[in-house]
Amino acid sequence: MRQRALLYGAVAAGGFRRYAAYGTATAAGVFTNTVFGFIVAYTYIALWDERPGLGGYDQAQALTFVWVSQSLLAAGALIGGGFQEEFQERVRTGDIAVDLYRPADLQLWWLASDLGRAAFQLLGRGAVPLVAGALAFPLALPVDPARWLLFLVSVALGLTVSFAVRFLLGLAAFWLMDGTGINLMATVVTIFFSGMVLPLTVFPGEFGDVVRVLPWAAMLQVPLDVLLGTHSGAGGAVRALGFQAGWALVLLGAGRLVQTAATRKVVVQGG
Repeated sequence: MRQRALLYGAVAAGGFRRYAAYGTATAAGVFTNTVFGFIVAYTYIALWDERPGLGGYDQAQALTFVWVSQSLLAAGALIGGGFQEEFQERVRTGDIAVDLYRPADLQLWWLASDLGRAAFQLLGRGAVPLVAGALAFPLALPVDPARWLLFLVSVALGLTVSFAVRFLLGLAAFWLMDGTGINLMATVVTIFFSGMVLPLTVFPGEFGDVVRVLPWAAMLQVPLDVLLGTHSGAGGAVRALGFQAGWALVLLGAGRLVQTAATRKVVVQGG
């Protein structure tokens, strides 16, 4: 057990170092996130001036939503940049056989690698846009350390849910061979249903009720609500974390089942 933990820890560290090597790409990403953050922030200011309290947030909370979202986009690979395209390419070329021969679980190997990547993206691309936003706008960042701790747990769960969805996309390549189309559709769905464009609390009626219980809400909307303290007391925050954990377990379990079917397919094709 300890050896496996050390193995996956080494894989995560390798994922961190791999992305840390691309300094120019990281700097370009920081610049892009910061500029886009300013564009969205001024859009939100105009919108909240017209509709104060929209979605249950005041203007400072809405601006906090913008800048913390920008700090999480790359880590969650919400608009691309995750492992799934590499995974799909390995399926297409047959290199996935090497992964299957490793003395490690395929799903856990890629999860560890992706969490290492996400950790670097949080530090390398997330910190600067958030600091820039805090200097330029009045943000509603909490001062309670317990709130920040709950937020970090929520972020970790959100990253796990994001991985689980993208792992299913990667496994789809065993049948589709080319994942370009499904990746594009998944990106559009993620942008709309994660809260990246607007907080999901803005959506009215039954449609809003539905989008807030989908797995994409666990990637961005729920961590932001935990940070902003919109849930009623500690019990509300715990229920939010339970919602994320539930989706993580369901999607990882689905990935395990699909992985089993996919590896059977590899054996049949390989003879």
